[in-house]
Amino acid sequence: MRSILIANPKGGSGKTTIATNLAGYFATRGKHVVLSDMDRQRSALDWLERRPDNVALIHGLNGRGKHTDSLSADWTIIDSGAGLHGDKLSDAVKLADWVIVPIQPSAFDIGAAEDFLQILRDEKAVRKARTFVAVVGMRIDSRTRSALKLQTYLEKSGFPILGNLRDAQIYPLVAEHGLSIFDMRPAQVARDLQQWAPLLHWLINADSHAK
Repeated sequence: MRSILIANPKGGSGKTTIATNLAGYFATRGKHVVLSDMDRQRSALDWLERRPDNVALIHGLNGRGKHTDSLSADWTIIDSGAGLHGDKLSDAVKLADWVIVPIQPSAFDIGAAEDFLQILRDEKAVRKARTFVAVVGMRIDSRTRSALKLQTYLEKSGFPILGNLRDAQIYPLVAEHGLSIFDMRPAQVARDLQQWAPLLHWLINADSHAK
């Protein structure tokens, strides 16, 4: 079983977008996927309740409180809540193989992420290379000054930068119907699939090397 924690202390950073679409990706490839929701808003579990019966199955887990994993899962995707910190953060990081931090290109988001990434650097599981951290830019328009500022900051973060996802209407559209972009016809989401490629390549290659 492989476990991916999606974490950022700031609400609205794009955690659920990453979590649900990652779950969709692995499910469409025939994997047994558990989507664990640690957020009191239950956005990921609500997404699962809207998911049609005729698409790839994803199992839901209420991950609030002390997180537990499904040992039968190939992949557990953990959508953490805003404000995850202290012992709960340490426990979640310790259990995860990977931590993905989504960051938006605003001064508020960058400021919040700066402190959080330092906390992750200090986590024992990260220092001992038992848990690996990467960052993803969210809702990015590469032509803007804020996008350039985010890119400059992330390059100094010490963690891999696994691409930028654009601010596209396809994400709220598919989420409304309990779908991911990986449930759509590739021609409809070709640009977005291309943007996901670095993150998926990182996860799959790291997993294959670990076996």
